[in-house]
Amino acid sequence: MVKFLSAAFVLLATISAAIAAPSIEKRQCQATLDIALSVARRLQTHYFNSGNGQYTGGSLWTDANTVEDLHNLMLARNSDDFSNVAAQSTIGRAALSNANWQSIINGSNDDAGWIVLALWKIGDYMGARGRDPAPYNNAGNTIYNMIAGQWDDTCGGGVWWSTAHTYKNAITNELFLLTSANGYLRFRNSSYLVNAQKTWNWLKASGMRNSDGLWNDGLDSNTCRNNGQTTWSYNQGVIASGLANLYAATGDASLLDEAEITLDATIRHMVDNNILRESCDNAASGGSVCNQDQQLFKGLWTKHLQYYLDMANDPARTAKYSAFLGSQSSGVFHFGTNADNDVGSVWYAPNQGGSIFTPKTSASGLEAHVAAAKYGPC
Repeated sequence: MVKFLSAAFVLLATISAAIAAPSIEKRQCQATLDIALSVARRLQTHYFNSGNGQYTGGSLWTDANTVEDLHNLMLARNSDDFSNVAAQSTIGRAALSNANWQSIINGSNDDAGWIVLALWKIGDYMGARGRDPAPYNNAGNTIYNMIAGQWDDTCGGGVWWSTAHTYKNAITNELFLLTSANGYLRFRNSSYLVNAQKTWNWLKASGMRNSDGLWNDGLDSNTCRNNGQTTWSYNQGVIASGLANLYAATGDASLLDEAEITLDATIRHMVDNNILRESCDNAASGGSVCNQDQQLFKGLWTKHLQYYLDMANDPARTAKYSAFLGSQSSGVFHFGTNADNDVGSVWYAPNQGGSIFTPKTSASGLEAHVAAAKYGPC
């Protein structure tokens, strides 16, 4: 009887994963995955503390992305290289213990969105490996509902950057678009789709996308107009993955065209030597001055381009961005990586270009490799 129940559970988990989550992807470049694995191993041996579940010098949202990246890599490799990291990580421990997410997130709605994505990616991996994804999926849903409660009519709509209600910005609402559309695809709860559609309608009308096609940081708190602040690279990636998920939910291909306005603008305006360059990267003046958040941004753009292409599921669109993803992985490997397999913050200049080396910069490089393994040239 016990064997029967166990087999039944595995069967149900497998069916659930097939419906709610992508299957393990076989179409990968092994050579690029091998490079990614070397970076990931260095990350885990040099920076990860299994005792407290955190990365050296990390923060809640950057650690969540790194845990997501490891599961993205394992799904790509069809492997269990880092299968213990979910239960060891801060967010995984919280999910398994039904912790108080309000106190963990401490009012940060953008951090909350990143954590939802990481928990659902862990759930994808668990389901694909015949393990129970429910603790991670349920925790993600709990946090998602917290974010949804932060929507109000100030500036015509949108969720607040934090529970202090001082700022409405691009990334928090892009993440809400993405988690709403992706949540609908996973759980088929119509409220997720309603939230995704209203968030895109609000974002499109907000004025945060500038005349270059790039998204500035947010809205002026007094005028509710585009504040003209930095067009960080991650803002340009997350909007694309959000729109592609909404396309997958609705079949409206115009959403992919909207996404590519910004993806193409990134490639036109935010590169040096055909390689992504954050505004805080400057090899000529001695290197990077990116802070611990900004150190992750370029890799997030590549990861969310991967997620965009996953959901667009269009060979022509894949072909359009393949060479550029290959250039990012090549820049990370040839310019940004040192002899210890640490990846630096500067990708576009030789000899690491005055890079900072942290777990965030290595996670950023890892993201570029995994995206290129799936959609770049091999």
